[in-house]
Amino acid sequence: MISRNIELLPADKVYQYALRLLSGRDYTVAKMRHKLAAQEVVEQGLETVVSRLQREGWLNDMRYAERFAESALSSGRYYGVRLRLEMRRRGFSEEVVHETLAPLLAESDEISEVRSAAERRYPGFSYSAASDRDKRRVVGFLQRRGFGFSAIMRALRTEE
Repeated sequence: MISRNIELLPADKVYQYALRLLSGRDYTVAKMRHKLAAQEVVEQGLETVVSRLQREGWLNDMRYAERFAESALSSGRYYGVRLRLEMRRRGFSEEVVHETLAPLLAESDEISEVRSAAERRYPGFSYSAASDRDKRRVVGFLQRRGFGFSAIMRALRTEE
């Protein structure tokens, strides 16, 4: 197997490689550094390419974080603590995570989010009529999405 070594290529070729990566999906600065380092790009060339991508607007952690968070919240995929964890796992700094999520979570109503997530996944679910097993399954599903236990219980019990 032939190993492709980008280190020998001029800076423009490394830049073109990074643009090709970004054409497929967004990357955080940390993940882009990791991808370029995996290709054995020298540290100086790596930083030059990353700073150029940031300067030209191709690589922007804040923009990517906002899009990711809005998508996760609107689809009901992640909320609260789980959303924070997923964003940190993807390489966003703690500062970017906090700046992105503070306004989004402040304007959303957790109780209504819990209800809509439960209704999407378990249509017609009634907490008072459900068996203990079904209650545990629904509560567990909602907790894995990042909702707090107290918000889940308030939403499910007041729904009746």
